Amino acid sequence: MTSKMLMGDMPELMENILKHLNNEIGSLYSCALVNRHWCKMSIPILWKDPFSIKRRTLFIPIYFSSFGESEKLIIKECLKELGINIEFSKLLFDYARFLKVLYTHQLADKVREWICLKLDHPYLPVPYYDSRTAPLITLLFKLFIENGAILHEFGLYPYEFLKFELEIFHSLEQNLQFYSSLQHLSLNIISKFGIENITTELLRVLAKNTTKIIALRLFVRFYYEPQLIHTLFPALIHFIKSQEQLRKFILDVDYCTEFYGIISALNSQKNTLQEVFSAEFEVLNNCKNLETLRIFNCDTELLKILDYNISTLEISYSLIDGPIIVQILEKVGISLQRLKIEVDREETLLLEALKSFCPNIIYLYITNLGLSTQLIELIGNLQKLQFLSLGFFYHTPKEEGKIRVMQLAKILPSTLQYLDIALGIPDALLDSFIVILLDHCNAPLKQLLISGGNINNEKNAKALIRYCTRNRSLNYVGMVKYYDYDLGDDIRNELEKYATLVPYKHIVVNC
Repeated sequence: MTSKMLMGDMPELMENILKHLNNEIGSLYSCALVNRHWCKMSIPILWKDPFSIKRRTLFIPIYFSSFGESEKLIIKECLKELGINIEFSKLLFDYARFLKVLYTHQLADKVREWICLKLDHPYLPVPYYDSRTAPLITLLFKLFIENGAILHEFGLYPYEFLKFELEIFHSLEQNLQFYSSLQHLSLNIISKFGIENITTELLRVLAKNTTKIIALRLFVRFYYEPQLIHTLFPALIHFIKSQEQLRKFILDVDYCTEFYGIISALNSQKNTLQEVFSAEFEVLNNCKNLETLRIFNCDTELLKILDYNISTLEISYSLIDGPIIVQILEKVGISLQRLKIEVDREETLLLEALKSFCPNIIYLYITNLGLSTQLIELIGNLQKLQFLSLGFFYHTPKEEGKIRVMQLAKILPSTLQYLDIALGIPDALLDSFIVILLDHCNAPLKQLLISGGNINNEKNAKALIRYCTRNRSLNYVGMVKYYDYDLGDDIRNELEKYATLVPYKHIVVNC
């Protein structure tokens, strides 16, 4: 059986196995080296989302080598202005056609990161938008459009699209396959960058040829040009109505008090919508399959009458009255599994409501509070909790703080796998007593997120090593750097024997 798999006689089975290594870049590279058949199956997976924040930028020259001679001359000239010489190589694959995920800000960032690497700069050597880098970003975007890439996710962001809208949209209209299978669409529209006309045209093109969007995210900032609403919003409404299976809709609009039919257009999606983030909710009463609700700056009277049956809830608590929060939590009750909330007032009321009505929470993100006995009791009561993120905004007296940190460490549920204590202000409560927390914690954590300065001393590092030795469960430590904190080589090398140290953003889990 093994020999047949190695010879490629079971390609469908092997392809399914390799897909499960989607985020294991090193393993996929190793598979690509086994033989020709494994290589052909591994390479498309490796190259479907290369601009992810987790990927290094060494692949950028490979894309540059995919161009024709005229484009290569442009690339050489642009890089020469930056002080970079480049040699193009022969390619084994047409890597551009494997792309499935493209967010334009990630594309731009990776090009700039690669430039930093080549110039050996610790910081970006060029402004975010620069005439020397814009042609490189433009050429890469056109490469993906024209070389047969079929996207599943696409995000359009401002800045890098200031100069070439006609050129790009001509390619878009001529290459329908680029967005024919699109399922996730994210649009950032900021009027002062002149992107609203580009977005209106893009929506017009997509509405004709793309009807299978599952998730749609719109971030709109008109600033002092509210008249642009009247040109953009009709295109948005038409696009929403053209979709057949919209499940997730996020609308974040600033400087705008009316939505000109966008929310009501969601009535056409009431049978499929599962997640909504918006500021108006009347339409949600008709969405019977709603599972996720994100509440910001809404009419609190509407919240009282909504019929909730959701599993994920995100609330900007500073904008909603405490008693209404209690009503919401009582309604969602045992169905609530994931909660993200920022506490602003009436902390005790909130914690008591969670303890009374919501015992099945597996993800809890709660910030701007103190380490009270009510919070400790709540966490101890959540016997299914797997992900916990805590951000403390004010301090507890030192001796009292020691006692409460010890209590918290001891009651952390045995189901807990993820603990983020890097959300608070620097030197916050848990930061001050990290040794106590780690020495008394028996929860089998797999991921611990912490400030970089927190373990940049021998005492704290040893406490982390003792925890790893005792529990043998910790795989990753995600670090946030505050101010000039940086982990010394000696401490890093010692800690790496027990757990992998990674940037915070690489392993943070969002609601």
